[in-house]
Amino acid sequence: MTALNHTGVSHTVFHLLGVPGLEDQHMWISIPFFISYVITLLGNSLLIGMILTRRSLQEPMYLFLCMLAGADLMLSTCTVPQALAIFWFRAGEISLDRCITQVFFFSSTFVSESGILLVMAFDRYIAICYPLRYITILTPALIGKIGVTVCLRSYGTIFPVIFLLKRLTFCQNNIIPHTYCEHIGLAKYACNDIRVNIWYGFSILMLTVVLDVVLIFVSYVLILHAVFRIPSRDARHKALNTCGSHICVIVLFYGPGIFTTLTQRFGRHIPPHTHILLANVCMLAPPVLNPIIYGIKTKQIQEEVVHVLFLKQKSLQFKI
Repeated sequence: MTALNHTGVSHTVFHLLGVPGLEDQHMWISIPFFISYVITLLGNSLLIGMILTRRSLQEPMYLFLCMLAGADLMLSTCTVPQALAIFWFRAGEISLDRCITQVFFFSSTFVSESGILLVMAFDRYIAICYPLRYITILTPALIGKIGVTVCLRSYGTIFPVIFLLKRLTFCQNNIIPHTYCEHIGLAKYACNDIRVNIWYGFSILMLTVVLDVVLIFVSYVLILHAVFRIPSRDARHKALNTCGSHICVIVLFYGPGIFTTLTQRFGRHIPPHTHILLANVCMLAPPVLNPIIYGIKTKQIQEEVVHVLFLKQKSLQFKI
C-alpha cells in the first residue's frame, strides 16, 4: 500500500469515499448516475452515428457537434463508471497511477470540450456574418485541422500535470472524499511544496477555459452587432434562433462550474457532500442534456431521428 523513498513513506494506493456523509445513501444516489450515463451513451452515440452517416448532416455545424458529442462521451466515461463502482461495490480503492491517469483524461477532455464550444461560436459567427462564404471558409480540411488543434491544445497543456503529480511524495492521508481524482484534490495530500501545481493549474485554467469564455463572449457581441443590422425582423429572428442551441449548451457547461467554484470559495458552511454532488452535476448534466437540446431545437436532427426510428419500426413490422 505504501512505498519507501528518500523522503519517507509515499502512498501508492488511495481510497475514494464517493459522497462523504451519505455513504448509507449511495445505492439511491447511484440511480440518477446510472440513468444519466445510459442516456449519455445512447444520446451521444446516436448523434455521432447520424452525423457521420447522413449526407444532410455533413455540414460544419454538425461536424463540430459530432466532436462535442465525442467529448461528452469521454467526459462521462472518465468519471461515472468509477462513481458507480464505489456506490455499488464499495470499490473505492485506486492506485496512484490510475488516479493520475484519470486526472489527465478528465482534465484534458474538459479543456477539449471548452475549446469545441469556442469553435462552435466561431462557426455561428461565420454562418451569420458571412453566410455566402460559410461553406468555402469552413472546408472539411479546415475542420479537420481545427479538431486536431483542439486535441493538441488540451493534451499538450494537461500533459505536464502527470509529471507535476509524479514528483510528489504522498505521505499524508490517502482517503479522498470524492467520486473521482482531480489535480489539486490529489496534490494537497503531498508533503512537498505544491505551489508549482497550484500556479500551473491556475495558469492552464486562465489560458484555456477562461480565455475560451472571453472569446465566446466577443464572438456573440459581434454576432449580435451583425444581427441587429439586418432590416428584416423575420431574418433577425431566424439568425438568432440558429444560436439558441449553442447558447443553451454554453450555459449548461460553464454555469454549474462557475456556481460550484463560488460555493467552494464562499460557502464555508455548506456540507462537504453538497460540494461533491455539485461537482458531479457539472460532469453529468452537459453530456446528458446536450444531445437532447440539439435534438429539440434543430429541425434537421429531429427529422433524421424520426427517419431512423420510423425505418426501424417499419422494418420490425415487415419482419413480423
